[in-house]
Amino acid sequence: MKLSRWVAILAGVFLVVLGLWAFFGARSFYVHLATFPPYNRHLLHDIGAFQFGLGATLLIAAAWGDALGAALAGSGAGAAVHAGAHWWDRSLGGRSSDPYALTIFAAILVGAAVARARSRT
Repeated sequence: MKLSRWVAILAGVFLVVLGLWAFFGARSFYVHLATFPPYNRHLLHDIGAFQFGLGATLLIAAAWGDALGAALAGSGAGAAVHAGAHWWDRSLGGRSSDPYALTIFAAILVGAAVARARSRT
């Protein structure tokens, strides 16, 4: 296996783990790693979603070898987690339309990734 693939896999796992930690353990992530006051749960959820999306993109790219398909799938994964953050944190503020709009956006990306994968088989 080429070095670049190993780097993509290791970096992908690292980013997915950090992203999940920031998303599901925002307070712990803040206390142990991201000690930039003030604490903001939604910001850490967003950071977790984006780290997860970057990691997912690297892992998918290492497995698929299709740049556009990996970009769509990884972006869709990150967008889905980001939409989840807006559903979870809707009581903290933001626009009431955000969870719906972000869910639709994520569904479009994931749908395009699925269509791309099916067209390649």
